[in-house]
Amino acid sequence: MCVRARAGGPRDGATVDSSGCAACHDSGAAGAPKTGDAGAWASRIDKGMDTLVKHAYEGFNAMPAKGGCGSCSDEEIQAAVEHMVAQSE
Repeated sequence: MCVRARAGGPRDGATVDSSGCAACHDSGAAGAPKTGDAGAWASRIDKGMDTLVKHAYEGFNAMPAKGGCGSCSDEEIQAAVEHMVAQSE
């Protein structure tokens, strides 16, 4: 799905989101909450950032671990979650 940058350190959340997460979170595929849909994200955000990041790392419901981006670092996954939450509050 996504290809990790080789130089310059970890990618920012927007880059990780657009290179992988958006495949499901833009369309709502497989029940993924759409980025920007405050109603769809509200109950998830209420569970706290730690829970959201844990679900992203480990997978949750139909979402595979790291959203299928095995080459993404933990830091990049957290940045992507933070980016999607910021877009959805």
